[in-house]
Amino acid sequence: MQMGYGLYQEQSLKLVMTPELRQAITILQFSALDLLEYINQQLSENPVIEPLDMEINQGTEPKSKETSSVDVDWSEYIRARAQDDYAGSSIRSNENEYNPLDWVARNDSTLEKHLLEQLSYIKELSNPILGIAKYMIGNLDERGYLDLSLDQVVKTLAADPEDVEEALWVVQSLEPRGVGARDLKECLIIQLEYAGLKGSLSFVIVDRYLNDLADGRISKIATEMQVSPQEVQEAADVIRTLNPRPGLDYHRDEAKYIIPDVTVEKVEGEYVILVNDSTSPRLSISSYYEKMLKGDENTKKYIHDKMNSAMWLIKSIEQRRMTIYKVTEAIVNEQKEFFEKGIAYLKPMTLKEIAEIVELHESTISRATNNKYVQTPRGVFELKYFFSSGLTTASGDATSSESVKAKIKELVDAEDRKKPLSDQKLCELLNEKGIEISRRTVAKYREEIGILSSAKRKRY
Repeated sequence: MQMGYGLYQEQSLKLVMTPELRQAITILQFSALDLLEYINQQLSENPVIEPLDMEINQGTEPKSKETSSVDVDWSEYIRARAQDDYAGSSIRSNENEYNPLDWVARNDSTLEKHLLEQLSYIKELSNPILGIAKYMIGNLDERGYLDLSLDQVVKTLAADPEDVEEALWVVQSLEPRGVGARDLKECLIIQLEYAGLKGSLSFVIVDRYLNDLADGRISKIATEMQVSPQEVQEAADVIRTLNPRPGLDYHRDEAKYIIPDVTVEKVEGEYVILVNDSTSPRLSISSYYEKMLKGDENTKKYIHDKMNSAMWLIKSIEQRRMTIYKVTEAIVNEQKEFFEKGIAYLKPMTLKEIAEIVELHESTISRATNNKYVQTPRGVFELKYFFSSGLTTASGDATSSESVKAKIKELVDAEDRKKPLSDQKLCELLNEKGIEISRRTVAKYREEIGILSSAKRKRY
């Protein structure tokens, strides 16, 4: 077989991930806040982009004196300002409503600051004990627990063991009660002692039977303590009023706000879909830089590249808006019973079904619904919420797993607390309603919605 080299021409098609395509994919999967941050970044990097609501007078003729001059009555302005200052009000003359948020104080107090402030009021403490107490306060975790053992404190500070124990007692006497504890049992015991319940049934249960109480073994505790299950239940109710993590009241994460990307409203019996564009400015290309295209070649190339980048950005944002609109419209059409009747009528739905309706790829639907929220007459939901697995009913139809969870919660809320429904009983009741489900699936859904087992829900 003879082999040789040669040149041939042929045509082929292949997908190339251009920078513009990557940008469009990235913008599509942005949430509303992420998109706003990205637009602000592009505004700072690309000079030819400008918001439509921004007035730029660069390179334009100055306005005439008749239009640019403004007559200001300064005497009237000074009188109005003086009246506002005299009244001491945060409401100006051009404001119509009182805003209560103006009077909300910033709460930046931490657990450490709160405890050190209390510690400063105790005057009879010696310097060694005061120093040890401050060291312990500095080593409390976010729950308010002390992560160090007393031996570690003694070794680290080279302190007297008696001083360390006294400093621990001082820390544990501060508010909120329970701080400085080394485990859950000690935390609860401190609070019970402060409430004057030392030696009570609740105190003994925490001291000896805390694990049994957590597992719901009420009968076992009652038998060993030779009391009635009702008394154990009442003692358990007292224990549940205690705070197992007293330090969390002073540990606050930064608030995370949800801005709906889409709003669905019912107008005259029809659902109207509105894409939220208010969070990000509308963009345009500055006419000022168009004139610079007539300059030298280097300037012309620079401006041309920036304009191409700006055009692709504007096009990608508009494409994102249209994709989210079409996907939301398809979801609303498929889940009309949910919007009309509630969560019990949520139907199972997959990304593939919506992809076929809007004629897009499944990955595009996934990006368009990820971290996107829709505001509806029934509340704010993530678009991913409407995609759930399904179960078969007796009639051969399908029902959503979310609607099954809602039915389980409804049955548990209506049960007799003295005879709570077991997973098997819940399974039988759902089968009677025409939902074919196994006991293991019931247990799985029950745990996902945070419902305890029947043994732990039982009341005596």
